[in-house]
Order: sequence, then C-alpha cells, then structure tokens
Amino acid sequence: QVHVAESGGGLVQAGGSLRLSCVASQRTFSTRVMGWFRQAPGTERELVAGINWSATSTYYADSVKGRFTISRDNVEKAVYLQMNSLKPEDTAVYYCNVLYSLDSRSPSGPWGQGTQVTVSS
Repeated sequence: QVHVAESGGGLVQAGGSLRLSCVASQRTFSTRVMGWFRQAPGTERELVAGINWSATSTYYADSVKGRFTISRDNVEKAVYLQMNSLKPEDTAVYYCNVLYSLDSRSPSGPWGQGTQVTVSS
C-alpha cells in the first residue's frame, strides 16, 4: 500500500493561491495513478484532480478546471496541487490518494490526515 502525507494547506483570501504537496512512501509510486480529493463539512469526499503515472493524462472536476493544476515528481515520490483563484467554496480538507485509474476515479489506498484549506471571502 501507498501511504501518503499531505501538507501545504492554510488560510488564504479569495483570489489567492496555495500549493499542496503529497509525499508517498512506496517505491512503486512512479507506476501509480494519483489523485487529490477534498471534503467539506457535511459533504462527501470528492475527487478534484487526478494524474496518470507518466503525467501525460490528467482529470479535473468541473468546479476546479482552469484554476487548479496537478503535477507529480516521481523521483521525489510526490504529487502537487497548485490552486489559483481560490474561492470560499474551495474550503475543505484536501487529501491525496492512489486511484485505481483515471476512468474509475476511485481511491484505492489508505487515507492520510489531509491538509485544511480555508478560503475567506
């Protein structure tokens, strides 16, 4: 299993930017599809972005298209989420996880503790 640790969250004003990082533990990280999820209070966890192992294919939820960018560094075993033009509705705990595939968009590993993102209006 791939264990992950997220970081980079914080409090930011609407229109601001944050870059989230996720470092994974497993040597086979470079072969895994990875994704960023978020969960706001009272809502289900949702996938906001995914990236295949070679970074040649990505997925974005409609709500973040054009504002968020997912990337990865297989040498560092890390995946990143650059978030620009943040909105109050982006406020949530953000998690990364392994995906079965970009098509399934389903998580397949254990959850980390996540990182809180709060966007003030």
